[in-house]
Amino acid sequence: MTDILFRKVKGSADLYAKELSSLLGDLKSPFKKGDAVGIKLHWGEKGNHSYLPPDYAREIAQWLHKQGTKPFVFDTTALYSGGRRIASDSLKTAQEHGYTEKFLGCPVIIADGPEGRDVADIPAGFKHFKTVQVASVVEKTDGFVIFSHFKGHMAAVFGGAIKNISMGFASRAQKQRMHSDARPYMKKEKCTRCGICVEVCPSGAARPDDEGYPIYDHDTCIGCAQCIALCPEMALKILWNTEDKIFQEKLIETAAAVWKRIAGRAVMINALINIATECDCLPGEHPMMSPDLGFMGGYHPVEIDAESLNLIGAELFERAHPNMSWQRQFEYARETGFYPHDPLRKRT
Repeated sequence: MTDILFRKVKGSADLYAKELSSLLGDLKSPFKKGDAVGIKLHWGEKGNHSYLPPDYAREIAQWLHKQGTKPFVFDTTALYSGGRRIASDSLKTAQEHGYTEKFLGCPVIIADGPEGRDVADIPAGFKHFKTVQVASVVEKTDGFVIFSHFKGHMAAVFGGAIKNISMGFASRAQKQRMHSDARPYMKKEKCTRCGICVEVCPSGAARPDDEGYPIYDHDTCIGCAQCIALCPEMALKILWNTEDKIFQEKLIETAAAVWKRIAGRAVMINALINIATECDCLPGEHPMMSPDLGFMGGYHPVEIDAESLNLIGAELFERAHPNMSWQRQFEYARETGFYPHDPLRKRT
């Protein structure tokens, strides 16, 4: 395994940035003076309570400035409705969450452009995707810091560096291709006919029947699963068109294609704090699975995610999202050559 660095946090949260600064000081930087370096992160959906505050992104930007590089913070537009679906709304959400150029000391951009069309098709060569479509920043930027909030996810079970590179770099079309196997299934006895699923559906696939119960047009559904995530009664579950393993494989294929373009000019940092059961994409306050642990640094997304999962405890994620094939991500990473070793083996 390559070097994995870890800094444990202690004391109050306002001291955490010092530990991140310590970790950054020990990372082997691949950047040179004058490089444009993108800090890929997630500033949280509007109404989300567990997203990472901007203090850590500012710490990374300052580290990059000291090296003479030109940092900027970026994310891409989202597939679902809410505060990040279009660029202008996403930048507004970023500002509301403190991710501003004034605070960070560097620009904040939407990498796939104001209309979501600033994209590039890059080779993949895998069974699900021969090519993948991602923000063109992958072609235009000298280096990357992949700064990921490690937490739970309703379809991937966990979200960290792999998902940040995969779903995070993907165009909206590529996001839809990855989600295409997920559809809502309703347990009618739990439904209160609140109408939230109809309200949040970005494609009009959900509509009320004559009694007010939602019905779903699976041909129109784009598989974003927002209705499932936001159902207050947990009356909706994912009905997979195929095995849920297919979603895990698609995540890996997209991440692997991006990694081929950025390997050797990227570093990974996982924040193991605010470890919630759900992704920062979802509004609301979600249960915490673990106390804050610290910051982990590394040089490969599969490796750092595996080590993060080992440190927190995979059983906590399995309890939050039971009967999901999260292990397939790591198996498939080996099969595709994305990471040719067993990342889940214990380090000695």
